[in-house]
Amino acid sequence: MASAELQGKYQKLAQEYSKLRAQNQVLKKGVVDEQANSAALKEQLKMKDQSLRKLQQEMDSLTFRNLQLAKRVELLQDELAVSEPRGKKNKKSGESSSQLSQEQKSVFDEDLQKKIEENERLHIQFFEADEQHKHVEAELRSRLATLEMEAAQHQAVVDGLTRKYMETIEKLQNDKAKLEVKSQTLEKEAKECRLRTEECQLQLKNLHEDLSGRLEESLSIISEKVPFNDTKYSQYNALNVPLHNRRHQLKMRDIAGQALAFVQDLVTALLNFHTYTEQRIQIFPIDSAIDTISPLNQKFSQYLHENASYVRPLEEGMLHLFESITEDTVTVLETTVKLKTFSEHLTSYICFLRKILPYQLKSLEEECESSLCTSALRARNLELSQDMRKMTAVFEKLQTYVGLLALPSTEPDGLLRTNYSSVLTNVGAALHGFHDVMKDISKHYNQKATIEHELPTATQKLITTNDCILSSVVALTNGAGKIASFFSNNVDYFIASLSYGPKAASGFISPLSAECMLQYKKKAAAYMKALRKPLLESVPYEEALANRRVLLSSTESREGLAQQVQQSLEKISKLEQEKEHWMLEAQLAKIKLEKENQRIADKLKSTSIGQGVGPAQENPTGVNAGGQEEASTKAVLEPIHSTSLVPDVESREDLIKNHYMARIVELTSQLQLADSKSVHFYAECRALSKRLALAEKSKEALTEEMKVAGQNISRLQDELTTTKRSYEDQLSMMSDHLCSMNETLSKQREEIDTLKMSSKGNSKKNKSR
Repeated sequence: MASAELQGKYQKLAQEYSKLRAQNQVLKKGVVDEQANSAALKEQLKMKDQSLRKLQQEMDSLTFRNLQLAKRVELLQDELAVSEPRGKKNKKSGESSSQLSQEQKSVFDEDLQKKIEENERLHIQFFEADEQHKHVEAELRSRLATLEMEAAQHQAVVDGLTRKYMETIEKLQNDKAKLEVKSQTLEKEAKECRLRTEECQLQLKNLHEDLSGRLEESLSIISEKVPFNDTKYSQYNALNVPLHNRRHQLKMRDIAGQALAFVQDLVTALLNFHTYTEQRIQIFPIDSAIDTISPLNQKFSQYLHENASYVRPLEEGMLHLFESITEDTVTVLETTVKLKTFSEHLTSYICFLRKILPYQLKSLEEECESSLCTSALRARNLELSQDMRKMTAVFEKLQTYVGLLALPSTEPDGLLRTNYSSVLTNVGAALHGFHDVMKDISKHYNQKATIEHELPTATQKLITTNDCILSSVVALTNGAGKIASFFSNNVDYFIASLSYGPKAASGFISPLSAECMLQYKKKAAAYMKALRKPLLESVPYEEALANRRVLLSSTESREGLAQQVQQSLEKISKLEQEKEHWMLEAQLAKIKLEKENQRIADKLKSTSIGQGVGPAQENPTGVNAGGQEEASTKAVLEPIHSTSLVPDVESREDLIKNHYMARIVELTSQLQLADSKSVHFYAECRALSKRLALAEKSKEALTEEMKVAGQNISRLQDELTTTKRSYEDQLSMMSDHLCSMNETLSKQREEIDTLKMSSKGNSKKNKSR
């Protein structure tokens, strides 16, 4: 896949490269043409510059000559002004010289006239040359502007091409990086796929072995236990209970509930339509309150009054059909027995429509024959009579198809299973036809009502009745449209659900077999319910596994606890022996203390009577407390602290005794602590030894797994080397292809740079011009 994608990308890039190369050649030709044009314009510009310089030189010479002539004229005028007063003074002498002066004046006038004409001619030439120069300069400037614009456009095209080439280069580089990453990911995926294939092969092998064993077991069970294959014959297979599809049953119940709601709305609209039609007959064209209506309308009204007995059963039949579809049943055409009753009620309603149709048509004709009926109203009545015929025909068509759908539940040979789908599609078409007919009736009756409301004899009762009929017709139209769209939306599901039935068969053969199947289904459900018993609460597997590990590795194992109990019992026995020993010692000390206290009391009586009262009162407390060990130690210590006249020797002995008693208590507590620690350490050592044994077992298992993993790794390494070689070959081919593309792109870059340089030179030359 990756190689195909790469080839497609490279083909696209090659096509783009060929297009760009063709554009580059066109641009080259354009640049060469522009260079030739610029060279021709340069030559023209040089010629114009030369002509302009010549004209400027002539202009300068003419201006210089003109200045000289102007100075000459001024001198002549001064001489003339000087010569005029002299001539007045010397008329006489001037008469002789006047002739000379007149000749000179005429000569000067002729010279001046020539110079003026020449000056005028030079001015005209200068003006024409200046205008021509300006015109040529304007043309050259416009040409220069167009050339600059063209050069800018060419520069923009060249910049766009360079940008495009750079983008393609970057894109190719990115594609190269992506392809490298993709190749790495593909290598990883290949490794994973190999591992998965190995695992799948192992699983497939295990499954094959398992399934072969199960197949042999099932074949042996079938050969020993199954007397015959009931799915081989359709008569027996129809009695088998199919798999329970709760979703299908809930869907069918939901659909039946929607259909029931639509049928209820349709029944209400039909009741209103027939009832209001009966009221209209009593009002128009003859009001029954004023005059008697025709016998035809009386009979028609009598029949319409019975409409509820024909319309209400449709709702009841649909309700019974909805109630028969439950979650526990199997809903197919062979088991929907209540559809037959709905079909019968629909047939009775069709008979009612056939019975009232002639009277309805005659009633409309009677309305047309009345004097109040106009031509427009007569046309609407004719259209309504046609619509009523169509409505009855549509109901008959619908009843025919519903009756066909009810046949499988009563007569299995009445409708072939292959025709179920065509019948259902025809039911949908009939419902759409009913909707179209009701739209026409609504349209024509609305026109009829508007015409009747414009009549001068129209009463308020007639207007109200017409509005009620129109509302019932609109409700009928809406209900028919809803039912038609509902059936069209669910017809595919109805056709697909027809295959719902016994396994490996075309369906139920007869209603009797379907009924037997439902009875077997109930019995099977009761049996499964009886077998269902509440399970006892059990410990989850994970928790039990954790408890086992705790039991194996805990310090409070059974053996450790038994040893601790045994050691604690031995300690208790030793402590009881020590207690008895110390009790005897305490009694002996108590007797000695009583003697010593008696001696001290006798000694103190001689010294002071008042001081002996304290010991005499405290001694009974010490004697009475001889039943307990702690009370005896208090009795030993109290007389020592209470008497201040005891000699130093006795007080020193008491201090030494108290010190040793405290030391003994401290040592016993330390001994108990050391014993408890030793027991704890012993239990921990046993637990550690068990853990060590378990760890050694796990180590052996892991070493075996490591051996197997090492073998797998070596095998995978061999496969990896082979795949690496194949991928390296592919990558080398790809790298060669990319190198060739990079070379072509570098050539294109060089060509673009040359075009840039040439365009920049042209633009600079044009700007300098």
